[in-house]
Formats: sequence, C-alpha cells, structure tokens
Amino acid sequence: MLRLIGLLLVIWLVLTVVGAVVKGLFWLAVVGALFFAGTAVLGWVKRDQKSLPRGR
Repeated sequence: MLRLIGLLLVIWLVLTVVGAVVKGLFWLAVVGALFFAGTAVLGWVKRDQKSLPRGR
C-alpha cells in the first residue's frame, strides 16, 4: 500500500512541475499540488494506523 502511495506522490509531483514549467498549464500545477497533498495526508494516516497498538 505504501508503495502505491509513493508512486502516486511521484506522479502528482511530476504533474505539478510540468504544469508550472509549461506556460498555460497552471491549472495542471494546481491540480497536481492538490492531489499530492491529499495523497501525502492519506499516506500519513495509513502509516499512523499501522503504528498504533490494536485493542482487544
């Protein structure tokens, strides 16, 4: 699961950079940044759930 989240983070980062570099594709940078942030939060939550001890 973490491998998938890492792959998605790389994809969103690439989309953000391409959107920022290519003139007229600013919307792609915004969408990439939003997806990057969302995926990072999802990965952080999933990681924290694994580290917590389970109750009985």
